[in-house]
Amino acid sequence: MSVAINKLSQAVQLLYAELLQQCSMALPSQRGVSFSIKTVNKYKYWYMEVVIGSGKKQYSLGRDTDELRELIEKQKRLYKQAIPDMEQREKLVSMLSSGGLSIPNSSDGRVLELLAQSGLFLSGGVLVGSHAFNIYQGMLGVKWETALTQTQDLDLASESKINVAISEDAPDVKSVLLDSGMGFFEVPALNHKSPSTSFKIRGQAFHVDLLTPLHGSDDSSPVKLKHFKSYAHPIRFLDFLLEDTQIAVVPFRAGILLNVPSPARFALHKLVISQRRAVSQQTKAKKDILQAEMLINVLLDERPGDVRLACEAAEKMPVKFQTQLKQVLEHLETGVRDKLLAMSVVFN
Repeated sequence: MSVAINKLSQAVQLLYAELLQQCSMALPSQRGVSFSIKTVNKYKYWYMEVVIGSGKKQYSLGRDTDELRELIEKQKRLYKQAIPDMEQREKLVSMLSSGGLSIPNSSDGRVLELLAQSGLFLSGGVLVGSHAFNIYQGMLGVKWETALTQTQDLDLASESKINVAISEDAPDVKSVLLDSGMGFFEVPALNHKSPSTSFKIRGQAFHVDLLTPLHGSDDSSPVKLKHFKSYAHPIRFLDFLLEDTQIAVVPFRAGILLNVPSPARFALHKLVISQRRAVSQQTKAKKDILQAEMLINVLLDERPGDVRLACEAAEKMPVKFQTQLKQVLEHLETGVRDKLLAMSVVFN
C-alpha cells in the first residue's frame, strides 16, 4: 500500500526553520500569569497566579516591600518587551498553517503546551508514537496525505535514569495533568496494586501514556521515574529511540518546543514494533509498517546518511531486535526492501 507524500513549499520549510530558531530562544511569557496583593492579618502580601490548562495555581511571593514591588515591575517590563517576539511567533504559526503544514487540534495542542510549560521536555521527556510521526512533517518538509497522523494517544517516553543534573523542581507529571483542570484522571492498571502510567481526559478518548525502556528480563511492572515523580510503563527496545533525539517545534499558538526521536531510528523502531504486536493488533502493525516506509522513502531521497547511521545503531542492538528487522522485510514495498538490503548487513 503506497501513500502519497507531498513536499511542502520552500517558503513553508523556511518558515518552520524560523519558528524553530525563535522558539529555541527562551522568552518570558505572561500568558496565564498575573500578580495580586492581599491583606492577611493586617499585612499585605503579593501572590502570583498561574493558569495551567484550565486550572489556576497561586504562589506566595512574600510580604509587600519596595524591593518586591520593584522585582514585580521589572518582570512585567520583561513580559512587555517580549510581546512583539511572541506575536511574531504566533504569526509564523498562522503562516505555516496557511501554507499547508498540519496544526494540532486544540485538545492536543493544549496538552503538549501544558507538558512543555511544566518543564517535562527540558527534563528529558521525549514525544513518541503517532504524534511524533506527525511532527516529522515540518522537520522533513513534507505533508502526509493519510489518516495515519490521526491518533488519540499521546505517548511520552523517558529513560528511568537520565545522566544529567535534574533540579529539585523537576516536573511532577502526574500532578501537572491531574491539577490542570482539563479533566485528566488516572487510568487504573490491570493489577489494582500497581500505580497508573496512563492518564485520560474524562469524556474523551484522548489519553497520555508515560513510557520508559525495559531492561533485563520481561517485566511489565511500572517503573518509577524519580525525576518525573511519576510511574511509566516499560517498553522493550525503547532505548533505541531515546539514544538519538532531536529538538522540534509544534506549530500551536506561539510554538511548542519539545523532543522527538531521530526520524530514521523512529522508522526502524516502527518496523520492529510491527513484529512484536499480537495477532489481534495487525491493523496497528500495518500502520507501523506504513509509517516506517513513508519516513524511509523521504529520508533515502534527501538524508540517506541518517538511515545509514540508524542501521549502524541497529547492528549494535540485541539479536532479537535485528531478527525482527529481518522478519519485516517481506512485508515492505520492493523498492524500500531493496534499498535497505543494499544499505546494511542488519537486514541480510
